[in-house]
Amino acid sequence: MEQEMKRPCLEKGTVVYELHGNLYLNITNRCTLRCRHCPKFNKTWSVQDYNLRLASEPDVMQLLELIGDPRQYNQIVFCGMGEPTKRLDSVLSLSRALKHQGGKVRLNTDGLANLIHGRDVTKELSECVDEVSISMNAQNSEVYLQHCRPKMAYSYEYMLEFARKLSSRMDAVTLTAVDGLEGVDIGQCQKMADAMRVNFRPRSLGVVG
Repeated sequence: MEQEMKRPCLEKGTVVYELHGNLYLNITNRCTLRCRHCPKFNKTWSVQDYNLRLASEPDVMQLLELIGDPRQYNQIVFCGMGEPTKRLDSVLSLSRALKHQGGKVRLNTDGLANLIHGRDVTKELSECVDEVSISMNAQNSEVYLQHCRPKMAYSYEYMLEFARKLSSRMDAVTLTAVDGLEGVDIGQCQKMADAMRVNFRPRSLGVVG
């Protein structure tokens, strides 16, 4: 069970931030990867002038207060300077509440939730999240290790299996990879996504969202 930090954390622009008609939720700075291209590993915590370094992790009630009516946004997106599923209970609880209020929810994730929690969580996610974007980041484990530097063994394989299991439960699953990173073959990543019958989207280096 995750541990909630209790210090107040209500900074708009740090906990929640607006881009592209969406509202993004930065709920943790903890992560399972140490990606070389991540801003925080390049000594900056800013994304398009938003400082995403958290003083503490906001709880679900604080987040609901900051979000307000979710219907005013195209999507509410879990995406910040950490891996949202490190706080899986909060992601599930908040997503259920937002869906009840008529909001649309997207999860941007590294796809390692099953590995983190030691069980298959795809059913729970599929029941309360509308769309999931998974950072595939490479066409093979060697290139993945080079750029993502995972903390846990077999992360690449677990990420792909997570995508397969989730796509059997919901249609809106997208794999992504950053175009411009050394050794990353975007065309091969697209072919792998096609073979898995999931969507694929190339991302631009330095562009978040």
